[in-house]
Amino acid sequence: QVQLVESGGGLVQAGGSLRLSCAASGRTFSTYGMGWFRQAPGKEREFVAAIKWSGSSTLYADSVKGRLTISKDNAKNTVYLQMNSVKPEDTAVYYCAAARSGYYGSTWQDYDYWGQGTQVTVSS
Repeated sequence: QVQLVESGGGLVQAGGSLRLSCAASGRTFSTYGMGWFRQAPGKEREFVAAIKWSGSSTLYADSVKGRLTISKDNAKNTVYLQMNSVKPEDTAVYYCAAARSGYYGSTWQDYDYWGQGTQVTVSS
């Protein structure tokens, strides 16, 4: 079993930056693929970014490419989402997710464990 705890959310002005963290419990974190998803009010949860278990490969939604960066620190059991040049449409609850397979997919079905989410609000 893996527990995921997100942090770092908050209120930020458009054009600003924010870094989300997701701390994971468990000794096998280094073998897990990790992803970030988000859900805005009234909308379905959508894929944001994912990273392979080794950190050697990443995947991004088109809407965030060039602005958001996912990274993974296996020594700290933590995955990060660096958010730069944020836009009001980035406002959502952000969730991290872990995949036992080590895969880094873009659909929620690829993941086995989920955090509780952290709110990000971007003001215009």
